[in-house]
Amino acid sequence: MIFKSLLTTTLLVTSLFALSAQEIAQRVSDRDEGDNITSNMKMILVDKSKKIRVRDLKVYTKNRGTDTLKLMFFLTPADVKDTAFLTYDYEDSNLDDDQWLYLPALQKVKRIASSDKSSSFMGSDFTYSDMTSRNVQDYSYKIMKETKAQGHKVWQLLVTPKSQKIVDETGYTKSIMFVRQDNFVVIQALNYIKAGNKLKYMMVKDLELIDGIWTVKEMQMVTKKGKKTLHKSVFKFSNIKYNQDLDESLFTTRTLQRGI
Repeated sequence: MIFKSLLTTTLLVTSLFALSAQEIAQRVSDRDEGDNITSNMKMILVDKSKKIRVRDLKVYTKNRGTDTLKLMFFLTPADVKDTAFLTYDYEDSNLDDDQWLYLPALQKVKRIASSDKSSSFMGSDFTYSDMTSRNVQDYSYKIMKETKAQGHKVWQLLVTPKSQKIVDETGYTKSIMFVRQDNFVVIQALNYIKAGNKLKYMMVKDLELIDGIWTVKEMQMVTKKGKKTLHKSVFKFSNIKYNQDLDESLFTTRTLQRGI
């Protein structure tokens, strides 16, 4: 039994070291993130003067084959209440992800154009593009080194877009990602912004195993220019529930206008 356990551990370690950068990226993409998920989300925005704004949301997520559907409703404060956001995140890299934003003041659903996806999502440091997953095929990958981050062994990957279209859509010329070796979760990233000589630092602050699924409970994005912090956004998730009864008909632009 001891020999078998040691052999299994050795094979696992050997297989991890044998992975290419592309294979690591694919493992990140293929990681089980659950299905039929409901959660509460708190968006905390901090400006350069350390003034804080807080927004509360309800989030619904459903897998449709290899594609992911996500619906977000702003609950508070009053100036964003009933604003809603819908995303169709396609696995096929030949398809552009579909995104719609409902603005209650205008009583209108706005489709997010590809040219607008690098802009701020609701005043946060996250862009509309950040609200969807990256298609593995759209990037080139290189293992920079194996190191430690947040007390865990990680691969440090250089991630470079293969086309100008992806640069324009994401707003990033390249990224450095830190991938935990034990669970293939990206726990940190440094994103180079194509304009303004600025950097965005993403960090997962709270990661928990819920129902067998590694779940991000808190993450932040900080925009810096040199050593100066320009803005910070924190997303906190609570009351996370998997395997809920979510019908695909929920994820429509009509629901954006109607509400839940």
